[in-house]
Amino acid sequence: MADSENFSDLRSSRLTEGLSDEQVDRLSGISHCRRLRDNEQLFQEGETSDALCVITSGRLAVTRNVGGGEEVTLHVLQAGDLAGEMGFVGGRPHSASLRAIGEPTVCTFNRHDFEALIDSDPWLVYRVMQNIVKVGHSILNRMNAQFVEMSNYISHQHGRY
Repeated sequence: MADSENFSDLRSSRLTEGLSDEQVDRLSGISHCRRLRDNEQLFQEGETSDALCVITSGRLAVTRNVGGGEEVTLHVLQAGDLAGEMGFVGGRPHSASLRAIGEPTVCTFNRHDFEALIDSDPWLVYRVMQNIVKVGHSILNRMNAQFVEMSNYISHQHGRY
């Protein structure tokens, strides 16, 4: 994709809330946006990566291996959500795998290129880090609500499916 397409994809994401067009343009210059193929794996559980991914369209399944080659879907990330933020911020391995549902578009940043912006635009870096926390909190809230709903269902069914 061209940089102008990267700009449009990023401008509509929650990662860039509160940023000026000039700041989004700077971010688009260090991003790589691409369309994934259906079922393409973006991250593998246990891998370490310094990439932050912004889902700008479509959906990604968050899955974990439960043994015997079987995987379970924990959550579905949507346009506007982020992936890989713990590896991006702290170098932690991925706790789950990510697999494309359909053909989502994902914009990726690596930590090194992002950190290079600290000296020239510290407010840009600060705002992006704030937005990473806000989006992560939003995803966690959705997952918690789904867990409570599932727990309530199981307790009302007395453990029967």
